[in-house]
Amino acid sequence: MIAPPTSPPRALILENVHEDAVRALSQAGCEVTARKGALDEADLVAALDGVQILGIRSKTAVSAKALAAAPDLLAIGAFCIGTNQIDLAEADRRGVAVFNAPFSNTRSVVELALAEIVSLTRRMTEKDRLMHAGVWDKSASGAHEMRGRTLGIVGYGNIGTQLSVLAEALGMRVLFYDTADKLALGNARRCETLPELLAAADVVTLHVDGRDGNAGFFGEAEFAAMRDGALFLNLSRGFVVDYEALRSHLESGHLAGAGIDVFPVEPLAAGDEFVSPLRGLPNVVLTPHIGGSTEEAQQDIGRFVGGKLVDYLLSGATSLSVNLPRLALPEATNEHRLIHIHRNTPGVLAAINSRLAAGSVNIDSQYLGTRGELGYVITDVGRELDAVTVRALQDLPETIRLRVLH
Repeated sequence: MIAPPTSPPRALILENVHEDAVRALSQAGCEVTARKGALDEADLVAALDGVQILGIRSKTAVSAKALAAAPDLLAIGAFCIGTNQIDLAEADRRGVAVFNAPFSNTRSVVELALAEIVSLTRRMTEKDRLMHAGVWDKSASGAHEMRGRTLGIVGYGNIGTQLSVLAEALGMRVLFYDTADKLALGNARRCETLPELLAAADVVTLHVDGRDGNAGFFGEAEFAAMRDGALFLNLSRGFVVDYEALRSHLESGHLAGAGIDVFPVEPLAAGDEFVSPLRGLPNVVLTPHIGGSTEEAQQDIGRFVGGKLVDYLLSGATSLSVNLPRLALPEATNEHRLIHIHRNTPGVLAAINSRLAAGSVNIDSQYLGTRGELGYVITDVGRELDAVTVRALQDLPETIRLRVLH
């Protein structure tokens, strides 16, 4: 874009994102199209024509092909924690900002994990099925209190740490394992290795991120290392676990139960068939990726990500961006603002400023950030830029994207 837009920016919001996000974008001047379901690649390519803002949740994959077909796309909002459904490398190459909600649904996921621990520890799923079948079984065999049992948390991030605090408040002993150095909260104890945690935990729960290196992270060897009668939970990513191996250890009686909220392949829309080797097992709680699906969490996510998209669209602010250098900016006043995304090589800032000087453009303020291979410069100037100066900035070899605001 070489000049401020003369028509309202278009936003496409998918997967039933909370109406607060739609409202925020509309109030910012966007023309918003909201759809309830996810889109496959072909439908997404068609839908992105002329779209500047895209909002998704976890089911819509934004591939390199989809990004290539959307030259007008400025930003993607992932209204969830994970961004592995977005080709971030391609987004970088095209100067598309990506935002997510790293904190907003933390409490909801933690509460679901605790609910599953209670349910499985007390064998509630099995008792429930027997009662619905007309069978009265009041036996305490295999049922336990949470108090005094050991919870092993794999991944001690935003969710893992909050789960640690609440589980300890319920009387559990907490161990955790993380590849990064993390501060232990309360009386939680760090394990140096994953096998150390698996050998000691009565309940193992995964809260790892969606990086490619975590694919197949937990499989046959890890299940075999768990204690007899232990419980297993995965509320992180479906592709990190070998569910065939899990079924084997559940059927053999080695593991007492499991709670699973995420799967390698998930249906795109409500009502589509769900296929999993874990179906039909009485000691398994299966939920349809609802860790963050509470009204409170979805409203918080809608407000948070919607606000980040609006800030980026109107001012260029990239605070908490997943991929762009993070710049928190004062609100622009009457100046004209240039937003320049470029390949991070030496001398780009000097080249930008020399071209502005050649066009007799005075710089009022300027902000620079770099992150990996990307550089991000925001420049406020006192007058509208002429087409020659804008073209000179666009023609810099390092330029990825240039926007002119105001």
